[in-house]
Amino acid sequence: MAFKMKKAGVKQIISELNKASKLHKGQAKKLSKMVKSSPMKGSISGPCKTAAKRKFKVWPSAYASGWGVRCTRAGGPSKMGKSKK
Repeated sequence: MAFKMKKAGVKQIISELNKASKLHKGQAKKLSKMVKSSPMKGSISGPCKTAAKRKFKVWPSAYASGWGVRCTRAGGPSKMGKSKK
């Protein structure tokens, strides 16, 4: 999706599409799959968010948020920048 929607809003659209014709039921199935595998489920961990706020002057910013996501994926601020061997 090109824009962010609340999960409840998407579920309401899916239920309305299910009530419509067969063509729209196919669209509803595709939307429900997208909602289940949505990348918006994850978030930045608390310690990484705090470390990003200390590291960058502006929060939220694209750079700080990106750093926070990478930090969360790495396993925490203590493991940032260390290569896996």
